[in-house]
Amino acid sequence: MRGFTLLEVLVAIVVLSIGLLGLAGLMASSLKNSHSAYQRTQATWLAYDALDRMRANRQVALAGGYNLALGATPGGSDLAATDLGEWDAALTNTLPAGDGSIAVGAGGAVKVIVQWNDTRGTGGNDAEQFIVDSQL
Repeated sequence: MRGFTLLEVLVAIVVLSIGLLGLAGLMASSLKNSHSAYQRTQATWLAYDALDRMRANRQVALAGGYNLALGATPGGSDLAATDLGEWDAALTNTLPAGDGSIAVGAGGAVKVIVQWNDTRGTGGNDAEQFIVDSQL
């Protein structure tokens, strides 16, 4: 009977170990998803920051002064160029491989794209994008 009790203890330890390993896996997955959600929140904030800057300088935005392509570096010395430079710096400093584009179309339709690398999250090696369509 003594050996049987020892066997029961060993089986209980194995079952407990498997449960703890499963719990550790869930925690790791939760951390990845949490980080991915944090980055998406930052991208949302940055996209709406660009829209706010354009609404504060609406006439220049409607004239195309805020248009910016992905990978482009803003230049110039007017308010729109300063806004774009600060926005681009915020993208670079806040998101991994952060980049963005702004396109103002006819009638004040605006498309803002914020792009970043989400290798730590669920996106793998693909670039994630947050896209906002709005009206000035």
